[in-house]
Amino acid sequence: MNESAHEKPVTLSVVVPVYNSGDVLRRGLAALAASDYDAYDVLVVDDGSTEPIESTVRSYGFDYLRIDGPGGPARARNLGVARVQGNVVVFVDADVCVHADTLSRFAARFASDDTIDAVVGTYDDTPGHPGFLSQYRNLFHHYVHQAFDGDISTFWSGCGAMRREVFDAFGGFDAVRYRRPAIEDIELGTWVAAEGHRIVLDRTVQCTHLKQWTFRNLVKTDLFDRGIPWTRLMLRAGDMPKTLNVSVVQRISVALVYLTLGLLVAGCWWTTALAAAAAAAALVTMLNLPFYRYFLARRGTVFTARVVPLHWLYFVYCGVAVVVGTVLHHLRKDPRPSPPDGPRLGVDASRGP
Repeated sequence: MNESAHEKPVTLSVVVPVYNSGDVLRRGLAALAASDYDAYDVLVVDDGSTEPIESTVRSYGFDYLRIDGPGGPARARNLGVARVQGNVVVFVDADVCVHADTLSRFAARFASDDTIDAVVGTYDDTPGHPGFLSQYRNLFHHYVHQAFDGDISTFWSGCGAMRREVFDAFGGFDAVRYRRPAIEDIELGTWVAAEGHRIVLDRTVQCTHLKQWTFRNLVKTDLFDRGIPWTRLMLRAGDMPKTLNVSVVQRISVALVYLTLGLLVAGCWWTTALAAAAAAAALVTMLNLPFYRYFLARRGTVFTARVVPLHWLYFVYCGVAVVVGTVLHHLRKDPRPSPPDGPRLGVDASRGP
């Protein structure tokens, strides 16, 4: 890495991929326009939306790029980075509102420590949508990210920043493997960290998530867009992180939930198994007491009572994801990629922006 590049003043280029979602995009752009940091520019990459997007973007004085699509946010971000000039690229999802100090906090971390190559933030604890599932899902994310502060081995493109030279060196997001929203950011972070680059989670860098979650979308996302591909990624990398969603407590909880369910089934024939199932369930609760107390303090008893079965369901499909992801890994013999010479734009990138 060119150390002299880190001596330059930090200039931020914000890349926002979007496919439709004009209403939430408008709120997100308004939040960016209200930033207390000056040395930044914004490029919105329209991934073939069927809604009018350009006029909204131009009304805030930001740059607009339309590409043929939809080809997925990984490709949109890569094409966006190729058009911006900042030495630090900030990725913000279209359904995210940064806080007034989000960009200044990003810039300060990079300016204060030239060993840091990427910084990720977190959702705040005031999700934009009032629905129970949206509140639960976003508070879940806030809890997980707030539990850690410091070096991690993953990246997050919902509200994350990376030095341009590092992003370019690794060819950006893998838009060939990920043609829809998935774990393209986690994968990039995995390879960046594996090569010794520092990725830091700064829990003071926060943003508000506006997404409305449904039960179907929640399960589909966690299982097919995150759990299964993340399992395959960890097997390709030959390493399992011990932080965030794959902490030791999380892994033990998954095993105990399946043990509990197995003992309940066995209880149909052996009543003594029911007592063992109760003990295993109690242990799951004890391990996750900080999680439940977090919800209790913020949303009360009734809300927390509704969280518990969803949390158990989460552990169930985490287990399913591990099994399915492992089988697919071995059937398809997933290779570990080498850093490419250029951006991994996807096979349809030839259609151009």
